[in-house]
Amino acid sequence: MNILKRKDIQILILMVIVFVTIQFLFPETSNRVYMTTLDYFIEMIVILPPVFILMGLFQAWVSKDFIQKHLGKESGLKGMLISFLFGTLPTGPLYVAFPIASGLLKKGARITNITVFLGAWAATKLPQVMVEIKFLGISFTLLLQALTIISVFCIGFLMEKIMKNNQIEEEIDDTISHETGKQT
Repeated sequence: MNILKRKDIQILILMVIVFVTIQFLFPETSNRVYMTTLDYFIEMIVILPPVFILMGLFQAWVSKDFIQKHLGKESGLKGMLISFLFGTLPTGPLYVAFPIASGLLKKGARITNITVFLGAWAATKLPQVMVEIKFLGISFTLLLQALTIISVFCIGFLMEKIMKNNQIEEEIDDTISHETGKQT
């Protein structure tokens, strides 16, 4: 049995222990915990396969040169704005953005642009902003969004100063090789 399978079994055993512990310590809420877990599991099963299909199409159809030109090291402010816009459009959960970010990094996107993309997806999605305006008002929303955008761009620059693309790519390759049992 390889390491990946052992790790999977260990995680499964840990989850069973957690669920049994919840059942004994909090029997009145255990059913809600189980149902919430099941709901998230079903959500992921429904959402992730189409995402992986789209990622496969992205890998095949979008050239590395195209990504490097528009989101790579020389893309500058234009690349950051494209990343931000690309991050604000989706309505899906944040975990959908991670395989997209990984694919962009592997094709040569700049770390700043990936960070901006993830930050925009997490905090400034247009549908989310519309709901925010409705419940919190336009003044609050505009100020919050302005501060968020500034923060996301600053974090992007810091990430790029601290980390290097090849460092992240090596970690991605290591993760993929552990998951598949293959060397990349």
